[in-house]
Amino acid sequence: MSGDREEAVFSSSEDRIRAGQAAVGVAEPAAVFETRARNANWAWRAVESLFSVLFPSNCRICGLPLLNISRLPVCPECLAQIHPVEGSVCSICGERVLSSYANSDEEGLRRCPICRRIERSFERAVAYGSYDGGLRELVHLLKYNGVRPAAQVLGRMLAEALAILEPAFAHDPVLVIPVPLFRGKARRRGFNQAELIARGALKVRPIPCRLQLAPNILTRTRDTHTQIGLTSHQRRENLRGAFAVSRAQEVTGREVVLVDDVYTTGTTASECARVLRKAGASKVWVATVARTLKLASKYAGSEQIEELGRGFKVSEFQGFKVKPESDETAELAHLETLKR
Repeated sequence: MSGDREEAVFSSSEDRIRAGQAAVGVAEPAAVFETRARNANWAWRAVESLFSVLFPSNCRICGLPLLNISRLPVCPECLAQIHPVEGSVCSICGERVLSSYANSDEEGLRRCPICRRIERSFERAVAYGSYDGGLRELVHLLKYNGVRPAAQVLGRMLAEALAILEPAFAHDPVLVIPVPLFRGKARRRGFNQAELIARGALKVRPIPCRLQLAPNILTRTRDTHTQIGLTSHQRRENLRGAFAVSRAQEVTGREVVLVDDVYTTGTTASECARVLRKAGASKVWVATVARTLKLASKYAGSEQIEELGRGFKVSEFQGFKVKPESDETAELAHLETLKR
């Protein structure tokens, strides 16, 4: 941004265009201003129509032709169909909960069976929407196709998730730390999608902002295999020792919001939170654009969910402290199965 012009990108529900905003030195009569505005609107509609004829493009989600000039190749209708998570979710991990767990406990929290029995390394994880449909395609456009304007739309969604956490933040500014990529992958991709989304979110937060972006404090020390298809044990081993805090003095005593594009099983978020807590962070929160919602939809009405509410004999699982309550250990096998 330089001089007296700045580039503007409009919201996801509107056409995204490049608009020059020039300083106006002398006020014009209202009639002249309105005439010029009408002419400008007509000219712009003509440009859009010509553009759609000369440079036809289709929405990357539904495949229908795009009729307006847009930096994001997604039609307004598809964007309008992306909604926040609905229904009851766990206050700790954000998973959907069955009706039997929909009521709040004595602490005022709604907990899924797993969070009733384990102590997670983060305080709470929130997400804007379910990782499916248009939201999944939008994440893929950024992550795998390099469509960077998608980060601004996803950033606005992340800002809504951050608004859920904000009342619980301390008075001091909170660090916003994106989940890092390994340096080789970051070079090949050209960006870290978590950082781009975080920057987009902070642009729409109210001023003065209590959130401070800190993208280089948490680092990924080695490359890791894809987590797709791995069991929970394999996921933990894959990420063990993969993250480190480069400047612990900046984290010590501070609250941290860990930001990522998608929360799947929580293995990555838990390992990053564990490392940040070990480096001295007072609390770690997790905010993502999307979250896979599995348990309630896949096991609704199943006794397996109820069995997860019992205690475990083991003292550690997936980086969490387990709250022992009984001598039964069969539930651990069920939990492993559900987390695959």
